[in-house]
Amino acid sequence: MRVLLIGANGYLGRFVADRLLADPAVQLTVLGRGDDADVRFDLAGGSPGALTRFLDAVHPGVVVNCAGATRGGARELTRHNTVAVATVCEALRRSGCGARLVQLGCGAEYGPSQPGSSTAEDAVPRPGGPYGVSKLAATELVLGSGLDAVVLRVFSPAGPGTPAGSPLGRLAEAMRRAMQAGDGELKLGGLGVQRDFVDVRDIARAVHAASLSAAQGIVNIGSGRAVRLRDAATVLARVAGFTGALHELDTPPGYAPGSMPARELQPGHGTLRSTIGHQRSDSDHVAPAAHPYPDGCGSWQQADVRTARDRLGWRPRINLEESLADIWMEAACRI
Repeated sequence: MRVLLIGANGYLGRFVADRLLADPAVQLTVLGRGDDADVRFDLAGGSPGALTRFLDAVHPGVVVNCAGATRGGARELTRHNTVAVATVCEALRRSGCGARLVQLGCGAEYGPSQPGSSTAEDAVPRPGGPYGVSKLAATELVLGSGLDAVVLRVFSPAGPGTPAGSPLGRLAEAMRRAMQAGDGELKLGGLGVQRDFVDVRDIARAVHAASLSAAQGIVNIGSGRAVRLRDAATVLARVAGFTGALHELDTPPGYAPGSMPARELQPGHGTLRSTIGHQRSDSDHVAPAAHPYPDGCGSWQQADVRTARDRLGWRPRINLEESLADIWMEAACRI
C-alpha cells in the first residue's frame, strides 16, 4: 500500500512517519515544504491542479494529512489549516487515484464543554478561537467532499517532542530552569484547567489504524480521561526528581500583582496545601502562566473515545506519567 504523508516534519507527523515506516506493507512518500521531503509542495500556496498531477503520477492508496499551523493570526491559520485542506480535497476529487484521506483534526473544534462530561463525535462544535475555527472549517470541507475520508479529532497531544511553547512544555522548561538555578521553590500559574492528554505515539497508531480501516466521518482520539494541569505538574516533579515546593499562583480579577494567593503542591504526593497571602518579590522564580489554555476550550475537555475503539480497534496504551517522563528527558538534556 502506498501512503502519501503530508506534514511529516511536524510534531505529530514525525511519529506518524515512523509508525508507517515500521509497517513493511507500506510504501511511504512524503510531501512537504522542506528539502528532506520526497516531493516539495506548499499546500497553502500550491494549486490543486499541480497536486492532482502528482497524485496521478504516484497513485497512492491513502493520503494522510498531518500538516497545519497551531499559532498565528486568523489569516495565517486559515491559510494553513483550511485553504490547504481545500487544495487536498479538490486534488483528490480531480485525481483518478481514488485514494482514501486521513485528515488530522483537533479537539479544539468542539470548544468549551461542560465540566465532568465526555465529548462525543455528535457534539455540536463551538470552537472558542481562530485555531479551532480554522480546523473545524477543514473538517467540514473533508466531510462535504464526497471522498472516502476520516477525520481524527486529536485532543491534547503529549510525549516526546512536545513543543516548548505548549502548556506541558512550559511546565518542563520552568522546572528545568528552577533545578538548574538550584531554586527550592517553583511558582506556577493557571493550573486549574483539565485536558485529555494522549501520547503522540498512540496518535500515530490511530492514524495507522485509520489508514487501514473503512471508517468514515469523525473519530475522537484521546485518553478518555481529563487530567488537571496541576496534577500533571505534580507528576512531572516526581519523575524529574524535583524536591522543592511547587506553589500554584491564582490570579483572579482584582488581585494586585504583589498579593496573589498561592497554594503549595507537594511534589511527591499530589496534594495541595493552602498558603494564602504569599507575597512575591523580585527574586521569586515565577513560571509563565499556563492559562488561558491556548486551544480556546475553557476549563474542561474530555473525549469520548468509544468510536475509536469500535471502528478502529484502537485504545491508548501509554499513560500520562510515561509521556511526562519523556517530556522531562528532553528538557533535562538542556541542563
